[in-house]
Amino acid sequence: MKAVTHKRSGNNKNLIGLAACALLFALSVEVEAQEPGKVHRIGFLIAPTPSFFVSRLEAFRQGLQDLGYVEGKNIAIETRYAEGKADRLAELAAELVRLEMDVIVTSGPAGLAVKKATRTIPIVFVAVQDPVATGLVDSLALPGGNVTGLSTLAPELGGKRLEILKGAVPKISRLAFLRGTALTAKDTQAAAQALGIRLQSLEVRDSKDLDAAFKAAIKDRAQGLLTGPGSLFNAHQARIVEFAAINRLPAMYASPESVEAGGLMSYAPSYPAIFRRAATYVDKILRGAKPADLPVEQPTKFELVINLKAAKQIGLTIPPNVLARADRVIK
Repeated sequence: MKAVTHKRSGNNKNLIGLAACALLFALSVEVEAQEPGKVHRIGFLIAPTPSFFVSRLEAFRQGLQDLGYVEGKNIAIETRYAEGKADRLAELAAELVRLEMDVIVTSGPAGLAVKKATRTIPIVFVAVQDPVATGLVDSLALPGGNVTGLSTLAPELGGKRLEILKGAVPKISRLAFLRGTALTAKDTQAAAQALGIRLQSLEVRDSKDLDAAFKAAIKDRAQGLLTGPGSLFNAHQARIVEFAAINRLPAMYASPESVEAGGLMSYAPSYPAIFRRAATYVDKILRGAKPADLPVEQPTKFELVINLKAAKQIGLTIPPNVLARADRVIK
């Protein structure tokens, strides 16, 4: 009996020892993530121009600050801009990988460039329309690999934008639709039919396609303009806003920045909220979480922004009921 008792005691000691080792390992990971003297390196790869991205990047920085991160003290952010040139993304992604970032944050098409450049550095994408369809993640619930983040996927958005534009311009019946991909075209087309609007779908894959799209819209006698989401439209928002103003076309945009640049209105996810939220993903990863275990989030907050100066410029009076729905009015 003593021999048996002694053997069990040894097993118990071994188990206690293993448990202690596991606890120490877990604590070491946590301590490493929160080590006071450690400066975490965060890469940020952005497809549009710096001027377009100012408010979004500031929201991300604010989110980090709210979590106790201070640039120059415990984090360092390396930002790279493609300036709207898609062919630069691969080069910039490779540069951030060589700099051995602890995590790389991306937005728009930059996500795929970074994913191709590394399978080990954690990647957090922000404001990607459909990360599953584009191949960034396996699914929203189980991203897989080293990539996760926050999507702007909301299929009903196209229809909502049309509904608001129709409310602002009840007589509108022909609309030019600038889109980058076919991801939302089907839902938008269905919504247009329901509202009695003939939608002229114009695919724009690069900046050279814009002039052709503008000519096609004029030839078809478009009475208004709708733009889909995409870094290309963000990078060339000045051209699009100018086209709409010159031709006196009521326009609905997919980003509030276009309205701030002189566009008429936008209905979109709250990008400041999304970018602040991205900071929590970075925080979790720096504390040891794996991207594959962090489900992709979809937007829950949306904002309508209306520019009354732009409305006056094209001779449009926004109906009070539409104006009352606005989250922000630019006067």
